Parts: sequence; C-alpha cells; structure tokens
Amino acid sequence: MTMTRTANFRRMALDHFEPEADTDPQAQRRLRGHLEQIDYTAYAANVAVLGPVVGDADATRFQRLAVTAAQARAQWVAEALAMTETAGVVLSAAQTQRLTALRTAHEELTEAYEAMRRMVERGYVTYRPAP
Repeated sequence: MTMTRTANFRRMALDHFEPEADTDPQAQRRLRGHLEQIDYTAYAANVAVLGPVVGDADATRFQRLAVTAAQARAQWVAEALAMTETAGVVLSAAQTQRLTALRTAHEELTEAYEAMRRMVERGYVTYRPAP
C-alpha cells in the first residue's frame, strides 16, 4: 500500500487484485465473489467497531471538528507570522518545534474530519441530519 501526501491530506492507494483478462469467466466470477465476501467482512468489522466507539454523526459534531481544525490552522499560521515579524530572523529549534506541533495538530484534526466523513460515506456510522 502506498501513501501519497497532497497538500494537507495523506491518501492511501489501495492495491486491489484484478484478475487476468485471459482467466476463465467462471473463475473470474468466483474470484469476484470471494473478494466481495472479503470486502463485506471489512465493512461489517468497521460497522461493529466504529459505531459503538464513534457513535452517530450529525451536523453539530462535524461543525465542532471543523471549527477546531480551523482554529488549529489559524493558530499555526498566526504563530508563524508572529515569529517572522522581524525581517531576516532565523527561527530557533524551539520555535521550529512549536510550529511543527501546531501544524501536526492541524493536520491530525483535518485527518480526523476526513475520516469521520468517510465513515458516514461508507455507512460505518449513522448520520443524523439536523432537525
């Protein structure tokens, strides 16, 4: 499995098996059936584990997570701007570590938001629309 980093998102490229074109059609159908069973097993496991741990998703939960991620981004950028107010300044190791921690917090919150969105999209957790 490969991981590609684009902007602020890590994308996992799943390497799924695809049968050879010259394989017997009946064997291909049988193989696809097995692969569907495997995929369903993963789906059922995600529903069983994520539902009780994460609970239902709703607009309020998404909003809180999105606002927190936005605040983390704002704090990271504001701190970087404050550190670079003086022209020609070189950041200390401590300042660089502070920026790294702030950026990491932002990226992790953004990833958590995307993960929760994927959970709803894939049906792992139930989405309750706002009344």
